[in-house]
Amino acid sequence: MKVRTLMLTLALCFAGAGIGFAQDPVIGTWKLNEAKSQIPTGVPKNTTVVYEATGDSVKVTMDGARDGKPVHTEWTGKFDGKDYPVTGDPNVDTRSYKKINDRTLASSAKKGGKVMTTARAVVSADGKSRTVNISGNDSTGKKVTGTAVYDKQ
Repeated sequence: MKVRTLMLTLALCFAGAGIGFAQDPVIGTWKLNEAKSQIPTGVPKNTTVVYEATGDSVKVTMDGARDGKPVHTEWTGKFDGKDYPVTGDPNVDTRSYKKINDRTLASSAKKGGKVMTTARAVVSADGKSRTVNISGNDSTGKKVTGTAVYDKQ
């Protein structure tokens, strides 16, 4: 009886470890590390970004500021490169994400079918940080680029 209980306990431990390793490194809550970031004026400053699995889709919630005003956006879709609706940002109506590899996402945000911003997010090998390179136009139409660094919570 003790041997069977021990074997069952070990099997459950190994199964739990396997599930933990298989988890997507992008999923979770990310907080902006302003000291390591270079975000120019006119580019949204997302202070908190949450990626959560919802069935076979992903929900992305961003909280931050644009031009000094608070912004809360939500997007639900798949990392398949297709446009899905965004709520909460008057400057963007769709966003797409495409998974490049296990730790890299490419995204674009559009308004009326026109690309407003593009980004490439890479999760570090240890999974503790994420660097996002952003390119787009500010409110005057001037081309801007920036880098946002996030720490996993």
